[in-house]
Amino acid sequence: MVFNTGAALLDAIVLAVVSREPEGTYGYKITQDVRKAIEVSESTLYPVLRRLQKDECLEVYDRQFDGRNRRYYKVTDRGKTQLHLYQSEWKKYSGKINELFEGGVTA
Repeated sequence: MVFNTGAALLDAIVLAVVSREPEGTYGYKITQDVRKAIEVSESTLYPVLRRLQKDECLEVYDRQFDGRNRRYYKVTDRGKTQLHLYQSEWKKYSGKINELFEGGVTA
């Protein structure tokens, strides 16, 4: 993709992906789901997850899976509020960009 993904957009995408699972989901699956929309490395994604946890948008817990612990992330109420804000702002922003693109270049 030729467009850069800023921190706010990446936060919004991660919150959207995690919010689809009521009981939360684990890091590798989050990475795979995010990659359906944008190309992102795990080394980029895990700092985003830590930042969202620090900002109290995600809660973290461990669960046993095949004899080892797997770290799960779940959206908090604060994270849901933040996601709604991101969604609202995205609709406005993308609508304006689409208007520009569809209007074409004027001389």
